[in-house]
Amino acid sequence: MADIFGVVADSTRRDILRILLERYNQSSAARGELSVSDIVSSLGLSQPTVSKHLKVLREAGLVGVREEGQHRYYHLDYAPLEEIEDWLIPFLSLDVATTIDGVDETEVLKDEQRAFAAAIGKAFADTSFQMSNVVKDSAVKKSVKKWRKND
Repeated sequence: MADIFGVVADSTRRDILRILLERYNQSSAARGELSVSDIVSSLGLSQPTVSKHLKVLREAGLVGVREEGQHRYYHLDYAPLEEIEDWLIPFLSLDVATTIDGVDETEVLKDEQRAFAAAIGKAFADTSFQMSNVVKDSAVKKSVKKWRKND
């Protein structure tokens, strides 16, 4: 499997991930899928170029694909991005260092306490994301049931 940092280092692949994330956030359809042609038209790139980048993203586990005949529908899979998040957290926490009664916050918290706080923050973010998926999935299921009743 390719190094996740190398995969997202390419701006075209980041653009594809951004488009799939936007689709995921705005879509009540199954998993926020987009066809290759939709991605091509959004980016204004050639189909072979987009397909090449989608293959790299797929091999890194950042996107999933559903095949339907000759068509391919891609969706975002955020799980591999957690490695980047874990790497970034210590750097991002540097920006939030403040002083409390003239004492630097980083001096107040010991390493174990900072690690514990980071773990709680990560667990909260993961739980929040999972809950939003459950709510989104239940809304889709509810609309499917309603649609079936009307048939």
